[in-house]
Amino acid sequence: MRKIFISALSGFALLLSGNPLLAAESGYTVTDIQRMGLQANGLLQAARSQVDIARAEVTSASAFPNPEVTFMAGPDSKRLPESETGPSSMQRQVTVSQPLENPFVRRARIGAAESGVEASLANLEQARADLAAQLRVQTYEFLLRHDLADMESDIHGLMKEIQRRIKLSVELGETARFELIRADTEVMTAASRKEAASLNTERARIALQKLTAGALPAEFNVAASLGDPVTLPSLEALRAELPAANPEILRLEAEQNRARLRIDQERASVLPSIDVLYSNYQDKQFTSNTAGLSVRIPLFYQRRGEVDAAVSDAARVRETLDYRRYEIDRLLESAWQAMEIARRRVEMFEGGIVKEAEAALRVAEAAFRLGERGFIEVLDTQRVLRNTRSELLQAQFELQSAAAEIDRLRAHYPKE
Repeated sequence: MRKIFISALSGFALLLSGNPLLAAESGYTVTDIQRMGLQANGLLQAARSQVDIARAEVTSASAFPNPEVTFMAGPDSKRLPESETGPSSMQRQVTVSQPLENPFVRRARIGAAESGVEASLANLEQARADLAAQLRVQTYEFLLRHDLADMESDIHGLMKEIQRRIKLSVELGETARFELIRADTEVMTAASRKEAASLNTERARIALQKLTAGALPAEFNVAASLGDPVTLPSLEALRAELPAANPEILRLEAEQNRARLRIDQERASVLPSIDVLYSNYQDKQFTSNTAGLSVRIPLFYQRRGEVDAAVSDAARVRETLDYRRYEIDRLLESAWQAMEIARRRVEMFEGGIVKEAEAALRVAEAAFRLGERGFIEVLDTQRVLRNTRSELLQAQFELQSAAAEIDRLRAHYPKE
């Protein structure tokens, strides 16, 4: 019944995501929680600001150099008698200097800034994919803790029922009082495990609220299950998709292009730079207009240090990119193998182990009620069932975690 209820809720996911009150009552899907976290988390806002900064740097790199204007004025100094030189006067001079930018330097500088935007966008995409994966894993961890708490609550109820029956048998003189002491101990142990599981559930709830920056209400339900199906492309298809989808590879490729353009920029800076000059001079007798060029020749220093640093930085980025490509491919294969192992464990437990443990407990309970078996047999079968259910839930969680890691590597997540 629970799976049918969850499937019905999933069908209304889009409707609920538009109405927070309905979603809070009926339960948030994993996609809803991921979208809420991606919209509210402050780390993503900081990453978006980095993209804006990189775009502003493109504007700065595309700007032309400003002209420089020099104005000078002052009176003539009299060195001879006034009858020979005439009346005193003022002289003034205006000089305009306009740098002519090297087109090779300009092109490389703008290209490097544009590569910086691509790197910032890839970094933002990486932050989104990481957060979406964390939200997905944390959501399923909350479900894991919740299911474990329900299991411990059921066990506590079973132990109390057995304690009641043993107490009644002790009062009738049919069972030794030692059995009641043992039952009391098991009840207290079950109560302790139940309380610990409940606290772990609340811790998982708080961690999920932290990742969503408080967007989730204090009390919320999740319309999902640890047994949700996991559907992914084949390993070969994922490997083919990864180089064009992984944000870290895209970021390193953008940084590699930026490093290469930085080399071009430093090498082009060795060429002579030119300023166009224009000057206007006026005094009491003459007005002159002159024009010319100012050329700076890199005769003694040809930016060898800057060029070598750019070459070394490009080599560093290239080596990092090659290693990360290999490492990410290994991470994909490792996550795929972990997913397949978890899937086989889930199939093994769901295929018969859990059912057999449940049937054994039912038989032991019936035999205990009829007086054919003692409390120890019931306790042993209950522990076997508890361990089996716990391993099933853990295997389901590991399956969802491995799928989340694969989606993180290929940056597959619900968009805001």
